[in-house]
Amino acid sequence: MSAALRNAPTAWGHVAKLLHWLGAALILVLLAHGWWMTHLAARAERLQHYQLHATIGFYLLLLLALRLAWRLGNAVPALPGELPEWRRTAARGAHWLLYFLMFFVSISGWMVADTFRQPLETTLVGFISVPHLLDASHRPYRELIEGTHAVSSYVLFALVAVHFAGALNHHFWQKNDVLRRMWWGA
Repeated sequence: MSAALRNAPTAWGHVAKLLHWLGAALILVLLAHGWWMTHLAARAERLQHYQLHATIGFYLLLLLALRLAWRLGNAVPALPGELPEWRRTAARGAHWLLYFLMFFVSISGWMVADTFRQPLETTLVGFISVPHLLDASHRPYRELIEGTHAVSSYVLFALVAVHFAGALNHHFWQKNDVLRRMWWGA
């Protein structure tokens, strides 16, 4: 496999970058769409929006699984040597918290899709039926599950904002290559 596809000691490979930026785009779309569909969408069309939201969420979950497998199978580029140990530890912890929240929000969303009066049926790539995690006996917990999904989505949004601010901090104030090595090109 080409060295440019795999991670290097000081840079992310093309596969890691692609999975990162596709995931980031899907997360932002899902956050914006989720807020819009629960606050502004016409009630008559809301179920269609939930179905679209769930389908995109399932693709994100699949992408997250691929991304985590790729990360576990590839070296993670070292952080800049001038960073104090507490910042390195905080960065590693924040990344694992991001992974946890991305999976938690996705799986709680899956549970929301299963607790409609008629659970949402989703097919990926035209023929892979998404199984249900919950059955009709869990319907009484729908409000709790949906509330958990919403709150954890806001927490994920806040952590993504901190992650983005951290990347900008590295680029503009610390003037190191943390942001550049996840970006395309030089």
